[in-house]
Amino acid sequence: MRVPADATLADIGEFGLVDALSGIYAQSERVLVGPGDDAAVVSFPDGRVMVSTDVLVESRHFRRDWAEALDIGHRVAAANLSDVNAMGGRAVALTVGLGAPPSLPVAWALDLARGIAEESGLVGASVVGGDLTAADQVVVSVAVLGEGSGPPVLRSGARPGDVVAIAGRQGWAAGGLAVLTRGFRSPRALVEAYRRPQPPYDAGPEAAAAGATAMIDVSDGLLADVGHLARASGVAVDLAGDRFEVAEPLHAVGAALGADPLGFVLTGGDDHSLVATFVAGSSPPAGWRVVGEVREGEGVTVDGVPPHGPGGHTHF
Repeated sequence: MRVPADATLADIGEFGLVDALSGIYAQSERVLVGPGDDAAVVSFPDGRVMVSTDVLVESRHFRRDWAEALDIGHRVAAANLSDVNAMGGRAVALTVGLGAPPSLPVAWALDLARGIAEESGLVGASVVGGDLTAADQVVVSVAVLGEGSGPPVLRSGARPGDVVAIAGRQGWAAGGLAVLTRGFRSPRALVEAYRRPQPPYDAGPEAAAAGATAMIDVSDGLLADVGHLARASGVAVDLAGDRFEVAEPLHAVGAALGADPLGFVLTGGDDHSLVATFVAGSSPPAGWRVVGEVREGEGVTVDGVPPHGPGGHTHF
């Protein structure tokens, strides 16, 4: 369907947008029935399906003046794909719900879809359907279906003596958010990290194959999310501050803002790095960095000291 460059959602309507979207989402051989029917049908030979849903709200999770629609599409897809990654699985299919003002440019909605499609394509997943509705602001709801080659890695499997390791960039998106919040656009590397995260999609399945005992993705903040893992496992986690990699751009932002750059690493989310625990004496896969250990007790400490504050983003 050819859409005029200046068209809004009100101009083409729901079904006009559906037609325009149909050419963006390619379907894999796993999709038996794709977009266009009452429901999609996807093949899962293993019989076990991982399911996760995220709702992202404009001004709360993203701002259209801070990122292009294409980048926001990557962001919303990454948030869901990372949840399956954190269980040692691989995403297969997604559905996308979009609520938007009738005045929203169609071009923006199509670029959002392209970003979702591009990010999903990194793991071979297909967008198989969704829903559209009018709303006062842009709201994107994504549900992901995935599978693993074995039992899922849960948050609840860590045991005293295990080592704690991290994979992927951490703190970069938080540094970018701090920069954008203050009206700046540099260091560019951090701003781009906030706009378009780079989850370590291979790290989850590799950790599962290596015998990870527990795993979680860092979406709200490292200390907060490791706290979820510790609580689910009924253990304590002690992190070593000097074992984390603090990238040079974080030092630059910390110096400019008078902040400890390690704070971006410890409390930042949205990079969608992975934290996993492994049996003591085992070697985590390449790309994983050991940053702490699991102990008897409860809660999370850094160098033996409990952190101040919530340790990350809180939704309410």
